[in-house]
Amino acid sequence: MSIVYLLIPIAIILASIAIWAFFWSVNTGQYDDLESPAHSILYDDDEDLIPEDAKIDKKEQHNSDNDSTDA
Repeated sequence: MSIVYLLIPIAIILASIAIWAFFWSVNTGQYDDLESPAHSILYDDDEDLIPEDAKIDKKEQHNSDNDSTDA
C-alpha cells in the first residue's frame, strides 16, 4: 500500500508534463497546418534519383496519353 503514495504523485507529475507539452505545442503552432507536409512529398523533385534506363520521356508519355484518349 505504501507504493501508492509514491505512484500517485509520479502519475500526477507525468500527466502535468503531458498536458503542458500539448498546450505548448498548440501555442507554438505545431498543429496549424496538418495537410501540407503530407502533400509536399508528392511534389519532391527526385528526377536525379531515377536511373537513366528507367526514365520515361515526357513527350513520349504525353503522346501516348493523347493517343489513348483519341480512340
